[in-house]
Amino acid sequence: MIGHLRGRLAAKHPPQLLLDVGGVGYEVEAPMSTFYGLPGVGAEVSLHTHLVVREDAHVLFGFATERERSLFRELIKVSGVGPRIALGILSGATVDEFHRSVEMQDVASLTRIPGIGRKTAERLIVEMRDRLKTLGAAGFAPSPGGVATPASPQAEAFSALVALGYKPAEVTRLLQKVDPAGTSTEEMIRHALRAAAK
Repeated sequence: MIGHLRGRLAAKHPPQLLLDVGGVGYEVEAPMSTFYGLPGVGAEVSLHTHLVVREDAHVLFGFATERERSLFRELIKVSGVGPRIALGILSGATVDEFHRSVEMQDVASLTRIPGIGRKTAERLIVEMRDRLKTLGAAGFAPSPGGVATPASPQAEAFSALVALGYKPAEVTRLLQKVDPAGTSTEEMIRHALRAAAK
């Protein structure tokens, strides 16, 4: 199991990034909460990781904090919640926001996340209530500061939101509400996710 990586950020195209560790490029998928805090391409990055082994692929997931990774690991134990949905949950809510939704049995806030229907939201609340106590209660606040890549930030934001489970038509509608002038990919995604949660 690969549990941690530290290396140079070679590329970032939400929700994927490429980490150069001693000349070996690791393709990593990360939630938007992690992307928001990433430095610019070329900077050194340290990530907590979780390797998912499937018959057809080995997929490495990266997280800025241990709490994010711990929540991801608990989420994928829930029936009907795979790594993609878990990544979507962490992209649509911080660890603390997810805690609050479960504690308050707020089905509505969970169903706003792509891929989460009412039955899955109810299952998450029932199954995660006790598990969340093991994750601790320390605050989590992703810091802004992503740097836009040379490619069109709007195109990258569109691809990332579709990859997170939003329908293309809905992504187009969400991105129309964001002013593209001087806005990075990460900021566009953040604004779109906030708009989708309303």
